[in-house]
Amino acid sequence: MKIMVLGAGAWGTALAASAAAPDRPHHVTLWARRLEQVRAMQQGQQNPRYLPGVTLPPQLAFCGASMAELPARVADADLVVVATPMAALRDMLTALRDCRAPVAWLCKGFEAPVTHTLGLLAHEIQGQVAPDMLAGVLSGPSFALEVARGQPTALVAASVHESVRQALVAAFHSPTLRVYANEDIVGVEVGGAVKNVLAIATGLCDGLDLGLNARAALITRGLAEMTRLGVALGARAETFMGLSGLGDLVLTATGDLSRNRQVGLALAQGQTLQQATDALGHVAEGVYSARTVVQRAQQLGVDMPIAQAVVDLLDGRMTPPQAVARLMGREPTAELAVVA
Repeated sequence: MKIMVLGAGAWGTALAASAAAPDRPHHVTLWARRLEQVRAMQQGQQNPRYLPGVTLPPQLAFCGASMAELPARVADADLVVVATPMAALRDMLTALRDCRAPVAWLCKGFEAPVTHTLGLLAHEIQGQVAPDMLAGVLSGPSFALEVARGQPTALVAASVHESVRQALVAAFHSPTLRVYANEDIVGVEVGGAVKNVLAIATGLCDGLDLGLNARAALITRGLAEMTRLGVALGARAETFMGLSGLGDLVLTATGDLSRNRQVGLALAQGQTLQQATDALGHVAEGVYSARTVVQRAQQLGVDMPIAQAVVDLLDGRMTPPQAVARLMGREPTAELAVVA
């Protein structure tokens, strides 16, 4: 199987390395926009910026090309994986709109809204710029470093097209990486987007030393918010009990490798949002998706108090203690009535 991975960040590199492992039958090429990054990976068999210390398999090929050259580069691929941040997805899918191979993206979040429009999920962007594309998403609870090290991981391949789901399973399912298929691309994408916002809230909770009771409550009520929004957007409620919902939320909200959690921890320590994001050196999608999550929820009449508190915190309208006080001061309600 010929696999082209477009984007040599931590996650794209880790998945490319997993598919190119010596015991796998695939021919995998990892594309990077910057030629100096390609040369560094070729010379050292590592990605020193995004996955330092991880040796990449010798079977993994590297490619540097312009966006204009991408259609020719992927012409003979059996699967194309877009591993760019959400902000670059529209341009990437536009460049690939005539691609005949299945295309899957890895990014989790909402596109930043343009004037007078709401931010879109990845499949909604694809529907605008490449409606005939056979496309889907690979998501789930996964830190790139652990996948690159071959530690056990489970992901979900979601698409309305069976051929896309099958291609993703064939490409990435291995003794250390289990890939489950799911038709509910809306639910899988909503889970991947909202969990990043909730991870900021949980990092804030832990940074303020509110305790494990508070963390458990926040994750559970966050899952209820995620489910409400997803169902309103057309997802199946049961999807949020799976890998891309509960699984990804627990990992991102509690794992120290989570960039979104690190943002919450930094804000709790008194850092500004700029200081928190600058220190990461990587994209924390929850920072960019939080406002859109709340906007889409408001448009649909969905109540998301935790996500709203994160937005108010990021925008400087509220301090961390004030955010906690507002959430704890809400009127009592029935649990299942809120989830439904």
